[in-house]
Amino acid sequence: MSVSPSLTPTYTLQEHWVEQARKVPSPNFNARPDPDDIGLIVLHNISLPPGQFGGPHIEALFQNRLDHEAHPYFEGLRDLRVSAHFLIRRDGELVQFVACDQRAWHAGASSWRGRDNCNDYALGIELEGCDDQAFDERQYAALKPLLAALIRDYPRLSRDTITGHEHIAPGRKTDPGPCFDWARIGVWQ
Repeated sequence: MSVSPSLTPTYTLQEHWVEQARKVPSPNFNARPDPDDIGLIVLHNISLPPGQFGGPHIEALFQNRLDHEAHPYFEGLRDLRVSAHFLIRRDGELVQFVACDQRAWHAGASSWRGRDNCNDYALGIELEGCDDQAFDERQYAALKPLLAALIRDYPRLSRDTITGHEHIAPGRKTDPGPCFDWARIGVWQ
């Protein structure tokens, strides 16, 4: 379901899955040390190949099905095993790969407010995009209610616990990047 920027979707969680999301289960997850310790949301950007949108490549990457012969860039991803909890496509479609009570593999080496291993306690949201292009209005229209639903259902989350990959892995990561408008979601970084 794509999202109109003039319509605000309502998201509800059932058993740690967003009912309105398209479910594409990833094998790239494991148990959190404490499934009740969900206290951070990390925003990312992703495009495969870089700067190109649409197509099946992001989902294939998160499911370990990426055709490494399809583009020269993909060869460098051959041994990568990654996932995120959510992906918001350019048209605002919400895709979920991992249940929120499980640990998705999105943050890598990371630290937030002095606490390492962000995957242990974070939810990862990928926005289909890149550092040097504006995000689509429909992505913000989908992201805002998703954040509201997650904050509503997980008591350790708040507007104050939303950050970017660039903030938990500085010098290593740059996403969601300078084109992401933090004020659009009521967060200032």
